Amino acid sequence: MKIYTRTGDAGETSLFDGTRVMKHDARVDAYGEVDELNATLGLARAATIDADLDAELDRLQRDLFALGAQLADPSDRLAARVTKAVVADADVARLEALIDRLEAEVPPLRRFILAGGHPAAATLHVARAVCRRAERRIVSLAPPVDPILLRYVNRLSDLLFVLARVVNHRTGTPEREW
Repeated sequence: MKIYTRTGDAGETSLFDGTRVMKHDARVDAYGEVDELNATLGLARAATIDADLDAELDRLQRDLFALGAQLADPSDRLAARVTKAVVADADVARLEALIDRLEAEVPPLRRFILAGGHPAAATLHVARAVCRRAERRIVSLAPPVDPILLRYVNRLSDLLFVLARVVNHRTGTPEREW
């Protein structure tokens, strides 16, 4: 199979249900933001982080493929058997448990934290901002998406902030307060 299909040369793309839409369609924009977030997590992973954090980012990248798939499927035609393409309540609970576990490692917040520090932490701060932008795009979709997708993305941005703090803490990189 070739990487290029030429089907998008006129500025259109296909959703999972076969609908052809312009590449500037709000839904395509939303899953494009999720794709950028996924790539940013890959960049954070390349910046040398602990093995346990790398494993968590790998899991998040897989979740983001599922999230993108759900966004690209407005007619809910993804087969129920394709469980890897579904974001569920258990995924949100997993993020919350991870946030709670990791927050116990870092000092309590006293002030706002300036983005930066270790290269992986700085990249995770960028990922958090991309995640918030993806959330804004997803919220704007009509008809609205499954609310679980919004809860997942909202929790993910919190997790990315905590992950950035943990990377800085584990590497001995001081945080700069505002």
